[in-house]
Amino acid sequence: QQPMTAEKKTSKEQLMHSIAPEVKKIEQVMRQDLQVATVNADPLLREILQYGLFNGGKRLRPLLVVLSAQLCNCRVNPKKDKKSAVYELAVAFEYLHSASLYHDDVIDHADMRRGKPSVNNKFGMIAAILGGDFLHSRSMYLVGALGGVEALDIFCKATNAMVNGEFVQLRNTQDISLSETDYFAAVKGKTALFIAATCELGALVSNATASEQQALAEYGMNLGTAFQIIDDLLDYQGNPVDTGKTVGNDFQEGKMTLPLIYALSIAKPEDKKRLLLLIEKKSVTEHEFIEAYGLIEQYNGFERSRKKAESVVENALSGLQVFSDEKCRPILNLFKLLTQYVLSRKK
Repeated sequence: QQPMTAEKKTSKEQLMHSIAPEVKKIEQVMRQDLQVATVNADPLLREILQYGLFNGGKRLRPLLVVLSAQLCNCRVNPKKDKKSAVYELAVAFEYLHSASLYHDDVIDHADMRRGKPSVNNKFGMIAAILGGDFLHSRSMYLVGALGGVEALDIFCKATNAMVNGEFVQLRNTQDISLSETDYFAAVKGKTALFIAATCELGALVSNATASEQQALAEYGMNLGTAFQIIDDLLDYQGNPVDTGKTVGNDFQEGKMTLPLIYALSIAKPEDKKRLLLLIEKKSVTEHEFIEAYGLIEQYNGFERSRKKAESVVENALSGLQVFSDEKCRPILNLFKLLTQYVLSRKK
């Protein structure tokens, strides 16, 4: 992992300071909504939701809903405002994201999440699945009630894409012929479309024009793509103390992520053969993982992946030029800081 520069550290601190009131408001609305939604719920369900939802999440997805709405409302002469409860709508995305984490940890038999026991580890597999189901149901209710049919259509398409993206990834596991195009197709479904939907719905329920809504959706798509690339880099280069995960999980599971794909594309025949042999093994020793890491580094797999993430982030920001009003500048700066945060994150 590249050491964080003083400039990036300052940018991160600036971002955290700027968004702190919004994150606090989002969490406040989450607690209020859960109080209503679980009034007749079983005590175990309430405990699972409390534990899983307030366990150190970054709130990136609901934050993007709120910031996108603010960006579309910042112009001098906005169109007539639609009545909307943006924070309640934003909470729906945090619910769906958390539901996917509950279920992912069951699928992966993961014992830890954010440095603490996962929901399935602490409460059991059945309870984790049912808790995720509840959050999924509640998220759809909120989007439909607050955003209407158009919002629910966007939300459900993103949800379907997430599920399909997991199936694509499942099929791609240990597919040694996987290309860069295949990789990004899976990322689009698994991660990027969902991030795009957060921005698009924030625009939809505010004062967005069609071009502004599209620009924000594209920003979200590119931000989500960069987020996943960095996630794949952290699986190799992250510090387990920061990530809360064991390094090398993806390689151990035979996942062909971008650093490996890039390395294989230019590796010498004997090195390519060795990498493929290691990725196809059912169990890789620590020494073998270090060997694979060295080969990926030798063929610039990590460096090319990071440059790709930086390029994708540039694309994310370029489309937001449609928001040219001077009053939009402070919010636009937060969107820029978010891209820097995604590129420099350690967990």
